[in-house]
Amino acid sequence: MIERRAFDSLGSASYGWLDARYHFSFGQYRDPSRVHWGPLRVWNDDAIAAGTGFDPHPHRDMEIITYVRQGAVTHKDALGNEGRTEAGDVQVMSAGTGIVHAEYNREPGETRLFQIWIIPDRAGVAPRWETRHFPKADRAGELVVLASGRAQDAGSGALTIHQDAALLGATLAAGTTVTHRLGGRLAYLVPATGRLRVNGVELSARDGAAVRDEPELVIEALEETELLLADLPPTA
Repeated sequence: MIERRAFDSLGSASYGWLDARYHFSFGQYRDPSRVHWGPLRVWNDDAIAAGTGFDPHPHRDMEIITYVRQGAVTHKDALGNEGRTEAGDVQVMSAGTGIVHAEYNREPGETRLFQIWIIPDRAGVAPRWETRHFPKADRAGELVVLASGRAQDAGSGALTIHQDAALLGATLAAGTTVTHRLGGRLAYLVPATGRLRVNGVELSARDGAAVRDEPELVIEALEETELLLADLPPTA
């Protein structure tokens, strides 16, 4: 089963400095059919105006992955961590027992990013933050693990999360195909750019696809495409 969630059907909010689309219930957007997908709780598609951002605010017991699509985001938290994550790169924050952080667009132009929240497999871990460079050339024609808590990804160079889940990314030339084995697991797929077909279902840029009961995904790029795939256990 693959449920296409068209970009135009997503929740939305606009605050002047932030334009957001919500794949799952978030903020004032509520849809009882779109609360989570396994442990995947949030997939927000954010556009942040230059010189603005999210002022200091708290989180706890959540794995928060940020994938920057355009521009860069500057992170600062109460643990003393501070860093800048550029387009194509990834940062992970384990909120754990509690963390206060801020995320700003210090760039001259708009920053676009995906903010992805995954429910951890246990509460009360030590809070932490890290960022890593993932060259897009290394993802050409294949799925590369960007963040993971799956045992099979230990030592892969992926950022660590506290859940039996993984976020993978690929860049595909038009007409090329990549295959991903799921077995009995769930998946959530979003093409950041381009257009693709997955097991016969077409997706345009920024659409979502909620996947279950598909042993294997065959992903064909209908045009040059950048995509993200969350590989998830079947329960939260």
